[in-house]
Amino acid sequence: MKILITGCRGQLGQELQAQLAAGQSPLGPVPERLRHATVLAIDIEDLDIADREATVAYVRRHQPDVVINCAAYTNVDGCETDTDAAFKANALGPRNLAMACEKVGARLVHVSTDYVFPGTENGGIPLDESALPAPVSAYGRTKWLGEQYVQQFCRRHFIVRTAWLYGYKGKNFVKTMVRLGKTQQSVTVVDDQRGNPTNAVDLAHHLIRLADSHEYGLYHCTGSGVCSWAEFAAEIMRLSGSACKVLPCTSAEYAAAHPQAASRPAWSALDDRALRCTVGDAMRPWQAALAEYFQNWNGE
Repeated sequence: MKILITGCRGQLGQELQAQLAAGQSPLGPVPERLRHATVLAIDIEDLDIADREATVAYVRRHQPDVVINCAAYTNVDGCETDTDAAFKANALGPRNLAMACEKVGARLVHVSTDYVFPGTENGGIPLDESALPAPVSAYGRTKWLGEQYVQQFCRRHFIVRTAWLYGYKGKNFVKTMVRLGKTQQSVTVVDDQRGNPTNAVDLAHHLIRLADSHEYGLYHCTGSGVCSWAEFAAEIMRLSGSACKVLPCTSAEYAAAHPQAASRPAWSALDDRALRCTVGDAMRPWQAALAEYFQNWNGE
């Protein structure tokens, strides 16, 4: 078995490599067939997936059985001002990987986002895979187009939407709050945007399980339970031992203070229905996954 991971230097790409190397995660063992897989880990310096010919040639030369695409332009505000870069990374890149995978018969695991949804509250019910996307930002629009390209060009695909991701490597909201908690007496965080914090450990574990299956299709894969960004921040401060206070604000107040910020969905809580009905949903409650993160994080 040969697995190609794109975007390997990001927090999810590094977590996937760690679990495949160890043969297990805190949630359980790596499937037997993938336990001794050959892993090719690449980033944009090795291959720009927005280049179709280069991508097809690379995949044809290395003949992977599975491609896990973690590459993306995830700067939500930056996508609004650099739309071409967002389109190349989030739409053309997945398209090219899908074409390449179809040519060699590889499975494509493509990571997408809750930002494909508009943020309508939906009566407080988390959104399952039957919910209709209608993104409100350039990031969401390009990621949704990437999903459509994957569906169109690769039959053996898994599209996996996640949300509010944090991991041991790279930058994320948890590390930002910890850093601010050490230097500030208070931080202001929006309290009317609700979703699912997701530990990269949990997401990587499920991506690997899907990659070992033939349960192709669309998935949601997020931490269990719903909270606001302010509630998430308050729990981070508590677990880190910080006395920094979290001051809630509305999205309108945040937008007035940050006029260049992109629109974000007010309600993007997801339901992992497809996981439950296929390979199984072992995603932990977001509070438990966050607590374990602080037990194991070295602070870097």
